[in-house]
Amino acid sequence: MASVYDRTDIYDLFDSPKKDAQTLPHWQTVFDGRPIRSALDVSIGTGSLTLPLGQLGVSLYGSDLSGSMLARCRKKADERGIAIDLRQSDFRDLTSHFDRSFDCVMSTGNSLAYVTNNEITGVLEQMDALVEPGGCLYFDLRNWDRIVGQKKRFYCYNPAFLPNGDRVNLMQVWDHLSDGSIVFNLVYTFERDNKIFQKERFEEHYHPVPQKLLLDKLTQLGYQDIQVKAFPVQFGAFDIENSEWYCVLAHKAK
Repeated sequence: MASVYDRTDIYDLFDSPKKDAQTLPHWQTVFDGRPIRSALDVSIGTGSLTLPLGQLGVSLYGSDLSGSMLARCRKKADERGIAIDLRQSDFRDLTSHFDRSFDCVMSTGNSLAYVTNNEITGVLEQMDALVEPGGCLYFDLRNWDRIVGQKKRFYCYNPAFLPNGDRVNLMQVWDHLSDGSIVFNLVYTFERDNKIFQKERFEEHYHPVPQKLLLDKLTQLGYQDIQVKAFPVQFGAFDIENSEWYCVLAHKAK
Protein backbone atom coordinates (compact mmCIF):
# COMPACT_ATOMS: atom_id res chain seq x y z
CA MET A 1 0.00 0.00 0.00
CA ALA A 2 1.29 3.46 -0.93
CA SER A 3 2.32 6.07 1.61
CA VAL A 4 0.64 9.46 1.62
CA TYR A 5 4.14 10.95 1.82
CA ASP A 6 4.59 9.98 -1.82
CA ARG A 7 1.55 12.09 -2.73
CA THR A 8 2.32 15.57 -1.46
CA ASP A 9 -0.53 16.95 -3.58
CA ILE A 10 -2.94 15.04 -1.33
CA TYR A 11 -0.94 15.34 1.90
CA ASP A 12 -1.29 19.12 1.92
CA LEU A 13 -4.99 19.25 1.04
CA PHE A 14 -5.98 19.87 4.66
CA ASP A 15 -3.62 22.81 5.05
CA SER A 16 -5.55 26.03 5.36
CA PRO A 17 -5.17 29.66 6.46
CA LYS A 18 -6.97 28.64 9.67
CA LYS A 19 -4.32 26.00 10.39
CA ASP A 20 -1.54 28.52 9.70
CA ALA A 21 -3.27 30.97 12.03
CA GLN A 22 -2.99 28.38 14.82
CA THR A 23 0.63 27.46 14.11
CA LEU A 24 2.26 30.89 14.37
CA PRO A 25 0.86 31.74 17.84
CA HIS A 26 1.83 28.23 18.96
CA TRP A 27 5.48 28.97 18.20
CA GLN A 28 5.24 32.48 19.64
CA THR A 29 4.05 31.00 22.93
CA VAL A 30 6.44 28.03 22.97
CA PHE A 31 9.51 30.19 22.40
CA ASP A 32 8.37 33.27 24.30
CA GLY A 33 11.36 34.85 26.04
CA ARG A 34 13.81 32.34 24.56
CA PRO A 35 16.54 33.45 22.13
CA ILE A 36 15.88 30.95 19.33
CA ARG A 37 17.92 32.13 16.35
CA SER A 38 18.29 28.80 14.53
CA ALA A 39 16.07 25.72 14.40
CA LEU A 40 16.39 22.31 12.77
CA ASP A 41 13.26 20.21 12.19
CA VAL A 42 14.40 16.61 11.66
CA SER A 43 11.00 15.53 10.30
CA ILE A 44 10.01 18.66 8.42
CA GLY A 45 7.80 16.99 5.80
CA THR A 46 6.27 19.68 3.56
CA GLY A 47 7.04 22.34 6.17
CA SER A 48 3.48 23.16 7.20
CA LEU A 49 4.31 23.25 10.90
CA THR A 50 7.82 24.68 10.58
CA LEU A 51 7.80 27.38 7.91
CA PRO A 52 5.77 29.82 10.06
CA LEU A 53 8.84 30.05 12.31
CA GLY A 54 10.47 32.01 9.51
CA GLN A 55 8.07 34.86 10.30
CA LEU A 56 9.71 35.09 13.73
CA GLY A 57 13.16 35.66 12.26
CA VAL A 58 14.41 32.14 12.98
CA SER A 59 17.01 30.69 10.57
CA LEU A 60 15.43 27.45 9.39
CA TYR A 61 16.96 24.07 8.62
CA GLY A 62 15.09 20.88 7.87
CA SER A 63 15.58 17.23 7.09
CA ASP A 64 13.27 14.39 6.11
CA LEU A 65 13.55 10.85 4.83
CA SER A 66 11.24 11.64 1.90
CA GLY A 67 12.66 13.46 -1.10
CA SER A 68 9.19 14.29 -2.41
CA MET A 69 8.22 15.92 0.87
CA LEU A 70 11.40 17.99 0.83
CA ALA A 71 10.70 19.11 -2.75
CA ARG A 72 7.24 20.26 -1.72
CA CYS A 73 8.70 22.04 1.33
CA ARG A 74 11.21 23.83 -0.91
CA LYS A 75 8.43 25.00 -3.23
CA LYS A 76 6.34 26.33 -0.33
CA ALA A 77 9.34 28.09 1.23
CA ASP A 78 10.22 29.74 -2.09
CA GLU A 79 6.63 30.90 -2.57
CA ARG A 80 6.74 32.53 0.88
CA GLY A 81 10.19 34.01 0.42
CA ILE A 82 11.62 31.96 3.31
CA ALA A 83 15.24 30.84 3.21
CA ILE A 84 15.75 27.28 4.43
CA ASP A 85 18.51 24.65 4.28
CA LEU A 86 16.96 21.25 3.47
CA ARG A 87 18.70 17.87 3.52
CA GLN A 88 17.46 14.32 2.97
CA SER A 89 18.24 12.36 6.10
CA ASP A 90 16.99 9.60 8.37
CA PHE A 91 16.62 11.08 11.85
CA ARG A 92 18.31 7.99 13.25
CA ASP A 93 21.54 9.22 11.62
CA LEU A 94 21.44 13.01 11.87
CA THR A 95 25.06 13.53 12.83
CA SER A 96 26.18 12.16 9.45
CA HIS A 97 24.34 14.99 7.70
CA PHE A 98 24.82 18.01 9.97
CA ASP A 99 28.11 19.29 11.38
CA ARG A 100 26.83 22.26 13.36
CA SER A 101 24.56 22.84 16.36
CA PHE A 102 21.25 24.70 16.65
CA ASP A 103 19.38 26.70 19.27
CA CYS A 104 16.49 24.28 18.87
CA VAL A 105 16.30 20.80 17.36
CA MET A 106 12.76 19.58 16.83
CA SER A 107 10.65 16.78 15.42
CA THR A 108 7.19 17.84 14.29
CA GLY A 109 4.14 16.01 13.00
CA ASN A 110 4.01 12.90 15.20
CA SER A 111 7.05 11.58 13.34
CA LEU A 112 8.93 10.00 16.26
CA ALA A 113 6.31 7.25 16.35
CA TYR A 114 7.49 5.91 13.00
CA VAL A 115 10.36 4.12 14.72
CA THR A 116 10.15 1.46 17.41
CA ASN A 117 10.43 2.25 21.11
CA ASN A 118 13.89 0.65 21.07
CA GLU A 119 15.02 3.07 18.35
CA ILE A 120 13.34 6.23 19.58
CA THR A 121 15.79 6.81 22.44
CA GLY A 122 18.59 6.73 19.87
CA VAL A 123 16.76 9.37 17.83
CA LEU A 124 16.63 11.62 20.89
CA GLU A 125 20.37 11.09 21.33
CA GLN A 126 20.95 12.10 17.71
CA MET A 127 18.82 15.21 18.18
CA ASP A 128 20.59 16.06 21.43
CA ALA A 129 23.98 15.89 19.71
CA LEU A 130 22.94 18.85 17.53
CA VAL A 131 21.46 21.03 20.30
CA GLU A 132 23.58 24.00 21.27
CA PRO A 133 24.43 24.16 25.02
CA GLY A 134 21.70 26.31 26.54
CA GLY A 135 19.38 25.43 23.64
CA CYS A 136 16.29 23.26 23.58
CA LEU A 137 14.85 20.07 22.17
CA TYR A 138 11.22 19.99 21.01
CA PHE A 139 8.80 17.41 19.65
CA ASP A 140 5.06 17.01 19.18
CA LEU A 141 3.15 13.75 19.09
CA ARG A 142 -0.27 12.21 19.21
CA ASN A 143 -1.26 11.21 22.73
CA TRP A 144 -0.37 7.56 22.25
CA ASP A 145 -1.15 6.65 25.87
CA ARG A 146 -4.75 7.74 25.23
CA ILE A 147 -4.97 5.96 21.88
CA VAL A 148 -3.67 2.67 23.28
CA GLY A 149 -5.95 2.92 26.31
CA GLN A 150 -9.10 3.65 24.31
CA LYS A 151 -8.33 1.36 21.34
CA LYS A 152 -10.20 3.82 19.15
CA ARG A 153 -10.59 2.69 15.52
CA PHE A 154 -12.17 5.56 13.62
CA TYR A 155 -11.05 9.17 13.34
CA CYS A 156 -12.79 11.64 11.03
CA TYR A 157 -11.61 15.09 9.95
CA ASN A 158 -13.71 18.07 9.00
CA PRO A 159 -13.93 18.22 5.20
CA ALA A 160 -11.68 20.40 3.09
CA PHE A 161 -13.00 22.37 0.12
CA LEU A 162 -10.91 22.95 -2.99
CA PRO A 163 -10.98 26.24 -4.94
CA ASN A 164 -13.23 24.65 -7.57
CA GLY A 165 -15.78 23.67 -4.92
CA ASP A 166 -14.88 19.98 -4.72
CA ARG A 167 -15.18 18.52 -1.24
CA VAL A 168 -12.47 16.27 0.22
CA ASN A 169 -13.25 13.93 3.12
CA LEU A 170 -10.66 12.11 5.20
CA MET A 171 -11.36 9.21 7.52
CA GLN A 172 -8.68 7.23 9.31
CA VAL A 173 -9.24 3.60 10.33
CA TRP A 174 -6.78 2.44 12.97
CA ASP A 175 -5.86 -1.26 13.04
CA HIS A 176 -4.37 -2.25 16.42
CA LEU A 177 -1.94 -5.10 15.71
CA SER A 178 -0.94 -7.92 18.06
CA ASP A 179 2.63 -6.58 18.40
CA GLY A 180 1.29 -3.29 19.80
CA SER A 181 1.88 -1.25 16.64
CA ILE A 182 -0.97 0.47 14.80
CA VAL A 183 -1.64 0.77 11.09
CA PHE A 184 -3.44 3.96 10.11
CA ASN A 185 -5.56 3.45 6.99
CA LEU A 186 -6.12 6.88 5.45
CA VAL A 187 -9.20 6.96 3.22
CA TYR A 188 -9.74 10.09 1.09
CA THR A 189 -12.91 10.61 -0.92
CA PHE A 190 -13.44 13.45 -3.38
CA GLU A 191 -16.98 14.75 -3.99
CA ARG A 192 -18.45 16.86 -6.77
CA ASP A 193 -22.15 17.56 -7.20
CA ASN A 194 -22.83 15.28 -4.22
CA LYS A 195 -21.15 12.31 -5.91
CA ILE A 196 -17.83 10.65 -5.09
CA PHE A 197 -15.64 10.76 -8.19
CA GLN A 198 -12.26 9.76 -6.70
CA LYS A 199 -10.97 7.62 -3.83
CA GLU A 200 -7.44 7.34 -2.49
CA ARG A 201 -6.19 5.03 0.25
CA PHE A 202 -2.85 5.00 2.07
CA GLU A 203 -1.29 3.16 5.00
CA GLU A 204 1.02 4.49 7.70
CA HIS A 205 2.58 2.19 10.32
CA TYR A 206 3.11 3.66 13.79
CA HIS A 207 4.68 2.43 17.02
CA PRO A 208 2.86 3.97 20.00
CA VAL A 209 5.36 5.50 22.40
CA PRO A 210 4.62 6.01 26.09
CA GLN A 211 5.17 9.61 27.13
CA LYS A 212 7.10 8.42 30.20
CA LEU A 213 9.72 6.72 28.01
CA LEU A 214 10.47 10.01 26.27
CA LEU A 215 10.53 12.13 29.41
CA ASP A 216 12.76 9.63 31.21
CA LYS A 217 15.22 9.71 28.29
CA LEU A 218 15.32 13.50 28.29
CA THR A 219 16.06 13.46 32.01
CA GLN A 220 18.81 10.89 31.44
CA LEU A 221 20.33 13.17 28.79
CA GLY A 222 20.48 15.94 31.36
CA TYR A 223 17.66 18.15 30.12
CA GLN A 224 16.04 20.57 32.56
CA ASP A 225 12.71 22.41 32.80
CA ILE A 226 10.97 19.70 30.74
CA GLN A 227 7.56 21.12 29.82
CA VAL A 228 4.63 19.08 28.51
CA LYS A 229 1.86 21.12 26.89
CA ALA A 230 -1.16 20.54 24.70
CA PHE A 231 -0.55 20.91 20.97
CA PRO A 232 -1.19 23.54 19.80
CA VAL A 233 -0.54 25.27 23.13
CA GLN A 234 -3.63 27.47 22.67
CA PHE A 235 -5.74 24.36 23.35
CA GLY A 236 -5.02 24.72 27.07
CA ALA A 237 -3.27 22.50 29.59
CA PHE A 238 -2.30 18.98 28.55
CA ASP A 239 -4.55 16.26 29.95
CA ILE A 240 -3.27 12.73 29.37
CA GLU A 241 -6.82 11.38 29.51
CA ASN A 242 -8.39 13.83 27.04
CA SER A 243 -5.80 15.71 24.96
CA GLU A 244 -5.34 14.30 21.45
CA TRP A 245 -1.85 15.77 20.89
CA TYR A 246 0.92 17.15 23.05
CA CYS A 247 4.29 18.81 22.68
CA VAL A 248 7.43 18.76 24.81
CA LEU A 249 10.04 21.49 25.20
CA ALA A 250 13.19 20.65 27.19
CA HIS A 251 16.20 22.83 27.96
CA LYS A 252 19.82 21.74 27.67
CA ALA A 253 22.27 22.92 30.31
CA LYS A 254 24.92 25.42 29.22
